[in-house]
Amino acid sequence: MTRLKDKFALITGGSSGIGLETARQFLAEGATVAITGRNAQALEQAGRELGDRAWLIRSDAGDVASQQALARQLAERWPRLDVLFANAGDVTHLPLEDWTAGTWDRLMDINLKGPFFLIQSVLSLLANPSSVIVCGSTSAHIGLPQSSAYAASKAGLLSLARTLSGELAARGIRVNGLSPGPTETPALGKLGLPAAQQDAMRAQIRELVPIGRMGTPWELARAAVFLASDESRFVVGTELLVDGGVANL
Repeated sequence: MTRLKDKFALITGGSSGIGLETARQFLAEGATVAITGRNAQALEQAGRELGDRAWLIRSDAGDVASQQALARQLAERWPRLDVLFANAGDVTHLPLEDWTAGTWDRLMDINLKGPFFLIQSVLSLLANPSSVIVCGSTSAHIGLPQSSAYAASKAGLLSLARTLSGELAARGIRVNGLSPGPTETPALGKLGLPAAQQDAMRAQIRELVPIGRMGTPWELARAAVFLASDESRFVVGTELLVDGGVANL
């Protein structure tokens, strides 16, 4: 398969879940791929799964200086960037009364501030044409309890897909949102909830899905392939919901 042949693609948060599977699918489609992650051990494990075909870069998606350093690394090694998938995310869910300024700031740094300044940092490297994919969430469209800060961050990110497309379209840069619904990934174990609350939330989430099951990383990764490929060259400033019907049914 060669839908991404000769394309250089960066995936943030690529050491597990949707990001890791997307790296697999991008490589299978012929792309040259770099993935980022904060955890060295998780990156090493991803490297064992992907083989030596992927470039592993340790980077903090919530730190602006790290995004700028990442852009410099890419520019030193690659001639251009054809695809950026801003996938790294903080999935913390908490009751309103449990949020602090610190937990709020960290979530917003990773989910909204980081992607914004990463796009800014790689702007001169992005090709004409190129595709930027930001990872939204169906949570931005529904009122799921305890998702307040998370959903707000994803709504902001999806807004960037529209506004930055308007700003960058003349440069051949398309920005689109890819919004997962409930998906079986390791991130479900990182919600910051006690075990009993986490199990209750999982059950509640499954009940939200009209088709009666959670999604898989493969299903999201294949949608990312479409948005990264030239097949989606007329898709600009919009959102692709891959959520089992949660937001619309």
